[in-house]
Amino acid sequence: MSINRLETHPIHLGLGARALAQPEFPHDERAMQWYADYGERNAEDGNEGRLVSMYHFTEDWSGWEMHPAGDEVVVCLSGTLELIQELPDGETRTTRLEAGEYAINPAGVWHTANVADAASSRFITAGMGTQHRPR
Repeated sequence: MSINRLETHPIHLGLGARALAQPEFPHDERAMQWYADYGERNAEDGNEGRLVSMYHFTEDWSGWEMHPAGDEVVVCLSGTLELIQELPDGETRTTRLEAGEYAINPAGVWHTANVADAASSRFITAGMGTQHRPR
């Protein structure tokens, strides 16, 4: 058994109740390639696979993302996170999360976040087909 930190080595939850440690996540310009590679590594699980990850934020997110394959759970572990969702009808919804609270980004809903000071969050994501756009 090996021990990893969730912030550096996310976990893929796959079919057959499998939990697979993933390669080290790069917190730099290589991140988008890591996500593309994640999709290829775990393609056999299709839309039912889930990526479990954790991040520490010290500034607002620089972009928007959307997960067409399924919902995403966002759990605030520390600090305060302001989750912003752009709903299909064009309405924008803002939800403030504090430590211990969670929100759900529905499938197909674009979302981003603001961070007042610093915050840590855990994500459970249906990651296949995730899309990104600038903020």
